[in-house]
Amino acid sequence: MNNKERKELAMWAVEFAKQKGASEVAASINNSRSVEIEVREQKIEKIKESTTNGLSLNIYRDHKYSGHSTNNLNKKDLEKFITEAVEATKYLTADEFRELPDPTLYPTDLNRDLKIEDKNYNSVAPEQRVQIAKEIEQVARSKSDKIISATGGFSDDYSESVLVHSNGLIAERASTSFWAGGEVTVRDGDARPEGWHWGGSRHFKTMPTPEELGGKAAENAIRKMGQTKIASGKYDMLIENRTAGRLLYMFVRPMSARALQQKSSYLDGMLGQEIASPVLTVIDDPLMEGGFASRLYDGQGIAARQRTMIENGVLKEYYVDNYYGKKLGMTPNGGSTSNIRFDLGTRGFDAIVKDINKGIFVTSFNGGNSNSTTGDFSFGVSGFLVEGGKIIKPVNEMNISGNAKEFWKQLAELGNDPYQYSSILSPTLVFKDIDFSGL
Repeated sequence: MNNKERKELAMWAVEFAKQKGASEVAASINNSRSVEIEVREQKIEKIKESTTNGLSLNIYRDHKYSGHSTNNLNKKDLEKFITEAVEATKYLTADEFRELPDPTLYPTDLNRDLKIEDKNYNSVAPEQRVQIAKEIEQVARSKSDKIISATGGFSDDYSESVLVHSNGLIAERASTSFWAGGEVTVRDGDARPEGWHWGGSRHFKTMPTPEELGGKAAENAIRKMGQTKIASGKYDMLIENRTAGRLLYMFVRPMSARALQQKSSYLDGMLGQEIASPVLTVIDDPLMEGGFASRLYDGQGIAARQRTMIENGVLKEYYVDNYYGKKLGMTPNGGSTSNIRFDLGTRGFDAIVKDINKGIFVTSFNGGNSNSTTGDFSFGVSGFLVEGGKIIKPVNEMNISGNAKEFWKQLAELGNDPYQYSSILSPTLVFKDIDFSGL
């Protein structure tokens, strides 16, 4: 079934549901294919390919709502499925806010190319996938005789979908992504430090090289050798660019209309107020070409647009979905994140480190949590001790805790080195005078 046929089937499903008594209907049909390969000691340990097709149906009947899904796309069988779905919905409790988005929120230009689909996806041969994974493992193993285990991996996926709403939206999209990387374990006495590195692209030809991926995976494991605990105290904190995204989720849930409506957000009532250091500007950009979370519309069909969520430390917008937006009397703007980018600083990582007299360079968060209602957080961290402008030694089993309201105001600098292999393009982040718990 191609996308044209999916679109026709989704349109039919919407009309059939309305004939059976639905007030409004949203139908989406998705098709996806994914491949995963893992290589160890130059032998294939895992090869997995999966394909899925499915119809999702949202039924609105006199402000009563239900969601349904099926993998059976046979039209005769769908008649029974849809009939039962519409009939079941009438027994639910009515909710005045359950309705499709206002059509004025739908995208008007669905032809814009965000360059998220590799048209040559089907020309990538199985042998190429396996060879990349083998080369990554080979590169990684060549970096040290301390390596006791290394794997190379490759994965890709292709997906296409159509979305039809009974009040006017007919949209479709297709996307691809390719990922590869390695995982390495080294011998360090009785310890077994591990490291990994993965990178990807929307297009096969612009993927990072096996040399970069395998080399970085080995480096990330080797540099952990000799990890020790250090004394508790106040340290400047540098957050590795690929790790910094974890901290951003301290903002995301409290920024949601759902959290606001349910009184579980410490950012409730903070619109237009300072919630972070003036050096922080966070931009949600779904229209970025080639971005891992780029889109013309979200899952609700609401048109994507660039939004400045935090500007010079001031909260400018919330993430407002259709349902909770209606409950709060707020205009929906899309209830989920897309590509997150930042106003960058002027210095790279090496230059930043040279100015750190006593600090910890955090490369991973090991468990922990953050409370969206109060802003309280606690994270286990590991990384490296920095003294006199130099990285001295690896450290682990440390902890940071506090409250987001104060923590983000201690942000002193952003680097100019955004991490490219994620939808969160965070640079190195520098925080001043953070309390670390260690020995």
